[in-house]
Amino acid sequence: MIRTVQGRKILFVAGIVFALLIVILFFSLFFFSSGRQAKNTVETFYEYEQQGYYSESWEMFHPYMQEKFQKGHYMEDRPHVFRNHFGVDTFSFSIGDVKKVNDWIMEEGKEPIDTAYRVTVYQGFSGKYGRFTITQHVYATETEDDWKILWDYAG
Repeated sequence: MIRTVQGRKILFVAGIVFALLIVILFFSLFFFSSGRQAKNTVETFYEYEQQGYYSESWEMFHPYMQEKFQKGHYMEDRPHVFRNHFGVDTFSFSIGDVKKVNDWIMEEGKEPIDTAYRVTVYQGFSGKYGRFTITQHVYATETEDDWKILWDYAG
C-alpha cells in the first residue's frame, strides 16, 4: 500500500513537470519564433521613427541600408520629409502580415539574403494634405549581431 501511494505521488509530480515543459516549449516557440522576432524588430524600428529617434532607427538598418544612407543625412532627411513635405509631426502605424522569404534580394547587384521576413507596415498620417496611409513591405533578417531592417529597392 505504501508503494502505491508513493508511486502515485511520483507519477503526479512527473505529470506536472511534463505539463510545465510542454507549456514552456509552446510559449518559447510562439514568443521567440523568427517570425515573431522579425515583427518585433520592425515594430521597434517604427516606434523609434515615430518618436523622432532617427539615430536609433538608423542603427537598426542592415549594412546594405547603412551603405545606402549615411547616418547624418538620414537623420536630417527623414524628419524633413515628414515635417516639411507632409506637414505632420508624427504618425501612427500598424503591423500587418509577416511572411518568410528565401533568397530575397534588396536591389540589383546585392547578394541575396538567405532568409528574410516581409512585414507589411501601414503608416497613418494627418497633415496639410489630409489624412493618408502609406503601405510598405519592410524586411527583417537576422545577422550575426542582431535583427536588422531592409527596404525593397528591387522594383
